[in-house]
Amino acid sequence: MRVHLATDHAGMELSAHLLSHLTAAGHDVVDHGPTSYDPEDDYPSFCIDAAQAVIADQAAGVDALGIVLGGSGNGEQIAANKVRGVRAALAWSLDTARLARQHNDANVVAVGGRQHRVEEATAIIDAFLAEPFSGAERHSRRIAQVARFEETGSVA
Repeated sequence: MRVHLATDHAGMELSAHLLSHLTAAGHDVVDHGPTSYDPEDDYPSFCIDAAQAVIADQAAGVDALGIVLGGSGNGEQIAANKVRGVRAALAWSLDTARLARQHNDANVVAVGGRQHRVEEATAIIDAFLAEPFSGAERHSRRIAQVARFEETGSVA
């Protein structure tokens, strides 16, 4: 699987760990930055770039998901969700990571680098990447409603 990874300064340590961990696990990891620590950096460009790359890969038939990291993961999730077609979920436990994939077919996960130990955050991300979408009708219907709103401005 191709994994698009982005962070801000607060997630740099976790990002470096994940780059190594996920590559060793056989994933094709694309790092969208930043490339150096800057406590004044702005996460939106990194996260939006990663989210756009996920959508482009998925449109091309590539099995791809994204990871956006920050201090809390909240801003990074919001930025990623501005990209049409992205369903970014903030995960703070194994259950929320799995349910994001099972029920919401989330294609980007946001994790707060300051909220978890590296080992815990890694387990959350591994759970997200490993979990398939259930394909249940009720979940597909709800996802379609969100996509319809994104396209038309109307749920019905």
